[in-house]
Amino acid sequence: MSSGHDSRRFTTYGWATCIWILVVSFQYGYHISVLNQIQAVLTCRVPDNSQAPKPYLPVCIPMTDATFSVLTSVYTIGGLIGSVFANVIMDSAGRKGAVEASSIAYVFGAAAMSVAGSLWLLVIGRVLVGIAAGIALCVGPIFLSEIAPSKIRGAVGVLTQFAIVIGIMTTQAIGLQLATPRTWRWVLTASAVLSAVQGGFSFWINESPVYLARHKKIKEASAAARKLWGATAPVVASQDDDEENVSDPLLGDAASDVEERRGRDSRDDAITVPQLLSASNLRKPLLIVSFSMLCQQLSGVNAVLYYSNDILSKSLPDLGPYVSLGITVVNVMMTFPPIFLIERIGRKKLLSLSGFGALLSLWCVGFGLDTGYVTLASVTIITFIASFAIGIGPIPFVMIPEVSPPHAVSALSSVGLSLNWIANFLVGLVFLPLRNLLSHGDPMKEGRVFYVFASMLAFCSIVLLSIYRE
Repeated sequence: MSSGHDSRRFTTYGWATCIWILVVSFQYGYHISVLNQIQAVLTCRVPDNSQAPKPYLPVCIPMTDATFSVLTSVYTIGGLIGSVFANVIMDSAGRKGAVEASSIAYVFGAAAMSVAGSLWLLVIGRVLVGIAAGIALCVGPIFLSEIAPSKIRGAVGVLTQFAIVIGIMTTQAIGLQLATPRTWRWVLTASAVLSAVQGGFSFWINESPVYLARHKKIKEASAAARKLWGATAPVVASQDDDEENVSDPLLGDAASDVEERRGRDSRDDAITVPQLLSASNLRKPLLIVSFSMLCQQLSGVNAVLYYSNDILSKSLPDLGPYVSLGITVVNVMMTFPPIFLIERIGRKKLLSLSGFGALLSLWCVGFGLDTGYVTLASVTIITFIASFAIGIGPIPFVMIPEVSPPHAVSALSSVGLSLNWIANFLVGLVFLPLRNLLSHGDPMKEGRVFYVFASMLAFCSIVLLSIYRE
């Protein structure tokens, strides 16, 4: 008997659930760049010339470049903390509970930054949004994978990266308008309001059917699957009405899809991070996830997003903010192709094309900066972002739930994303000092640092592609 379920499609509710989950990924991108456009007004470099009465809160918070770098970097420390504990939250409170925990941390963190009158409250708020982002990056791809129709699971997984780059672009765009001594706080307030709205809608969101089935809640899993995938049949229980034996024979493909995702080892208890690190049979998935995350961060992409104004300031002194916005627009545009291509040409081929394009672009950026070819450096820094966006950016998030057995996915996600945050922190911290060290103070040698990142990306890509099999 047909159930009416089409495994290639979401219901309207299914897409609404997707959007609800993606808000936390959007916020991760938002807070990557939230301080970039407001840096000058936040650090008191722009005078307050308004004739209006002084507001209750200070119009800026004085700090040096070094202090601002620390404020920027503590985001990654919070992210590492969130990633470390994300597997515990996901396994104890569920996927929905982890998203809610992330949302709450975003509310408090962004609100603290928006009313900060001192550096310390800014730092505390920045750490809190980092913790929220760490949880978000772990739970988002897993939750999406568990609710996505099987035929479009890869395309839905790419939406994590799409939400991230939309967040980056949004904060750059509104920062251009609100980067004044009297309005910069609204950039942070907007984030707190968005997460508060997300929290309000959580009452209408169901837990992942895969998580429910794994915890023997078969009735709830079947109901959740019908809401997501469009089956209309009622739940039918077996005669003994035992929870473990509850079946839904009219659910058809939806039920089988849940069973397939639970996997043959679904009876195994979820493992901890130490157990993951010591399990020889999970070494290959661990290496795949680890090197995919290293490819992301050691490419230097976040150094470009953090310091694009500084990188091109000498060659394009008046256009820095607009180049930064342009980079994020390209990032968004080039995240569309993987949504349509990932199921057609495969993960590995997209990774190969993305890695080659990013590598070539990094070498050209370095050459352009070292030789004074401003146009070459400006164009290839954008082609680097475009190349990153079609593969290295989104695919690692898709791979985590695909290469891991169900009982290890939370722990593997925590380890992979923790490594991602550590590499992110180190790149953000050492990029400018390394550039200055390699250039010896000569502006015509500042491109040398990009050769270093190109070399690291080449090594990580070769290792990843040699061990990953679709």
